[in-house]
Amino acid sequence: MTALLAIGTRKGLFLARSSDGGSFEVEPVRFSTIAIHSVAIDTRGTTPRLLAGIEYGHFGPSVMWSDDLGETWEEATTPPVAFPERTGAALARVWQLQPSPAEPDVVWAGAEPAALFRSEDRGATYTMVDGLWDHPTRPQWQAGGGGLCLHTVIPHPSDPRRIGVAASAVGFFRSDDAGATWRPSNKNIRAPFLPEGAQYPEFGQCVHKVAQHPAAPERLYLQHHFGVYRSDDFGDSWTEIGSSLPSDFGFPIAVDPDHPDRLYVFPLHGDVDRTPLGHRYQVFRSDDAGETWHGYSAGLPEGPVHASVLRDAMSAGPAGVFFGTRDGEVYGSADAGETWSLIARHLPDVLCVRAAVL
Repeated sequence: MTALLAIGTRKGLFLARSSDGGSFEVEPVRFSTIAIHSVAIDTRGTTPRLLAGIEYGHFGPSVMWSDDLGETWEEATTPPVAFPERTGAALARVWQLQPSPAEPDVVWAGAEPAALFRSEDRGATYTMVDGLWDHPTRPQWQAGGGGLCLHTVIPHPSDPRRIGVAASAVGFFRSDDAGATWRPSNKNIRAPFLPEGAQYPEFGQCVHKVAQHPAAPERLYLQHHFGVYRSDDFGDSWTEIGSSLPSDFGFPIAVDPDHPDRLYVFPLHGDVDRTPLGHRYQVFRSDDAGETWHGYSAGLPEGPVHASVLRDAMSAGPAGVFFGTRDGEVYGSADAGETWSLIARHLPDVLCVRAAVL
């Protein structure tokens, strides 16, 4: 058994492998000096495929893939993710690459400006999903601090007609007809920056990240700009679950692969002071779907630390729980977050982390 960890940074992709279930060996950088905003490890076929959403600088963004675990990379002969001319839009970034568990060759891409793209050739080329782009509310969508980015794609693990997406600062949208039509699904998510009486809008919430457990696909967890939420009906309604956290502001949220009720967040001081609580790295875990929380920091620096963890820089899976920081450190846990070990340091700013068992 080999565990593969993919670390996308502001200047390159780093792969780390573990063959003993313990220590990871970090390999030399790939795509040196190129930003890696999204990564995916697709293990659905007989040959694993790595996908990377890259940004060439003035050459622009693209998606590349590798079928030999990162030794060589390929790119489509035409831009793989491109907006139709009728939109008048240009691709700024690929924020998310998400294989569909219900469709063997389908990969979804979330892009900026907020749009969803679908690939039917395992992520080589993509077509824009018109239904979301043409949604009647789009003229009112507002960009968050990171841009108008579609950063989360939640395909249903058994029903390919059902899919959810999240964009900042737009909210959560869901489709029940394979993307033909969409509806905002933000009921009970509070937007306190709006005037009294208007703080629960149909859309306009600043969603930072959404996570799902494949064994309980109706259960979603959401890290909002102002709170942590749970849905038990695939986003039709939401319940606030972050009130017992010392801070409910943060960016990533991840679900334990073995326990649908176990989830992880990385709280920061708040909107203005985006540094770790008490200037210590702490991962907070709930084992009861957000009813109670406990912070874990054994093995992490005692502080002071000031770097945050971005929305896609935390991952939970069969290989363990991992997070990467904006000052280039990566930590992993093999015991559900109770203890941590350093995997890499002195990397560039970590943008995204994904792990898989091969």
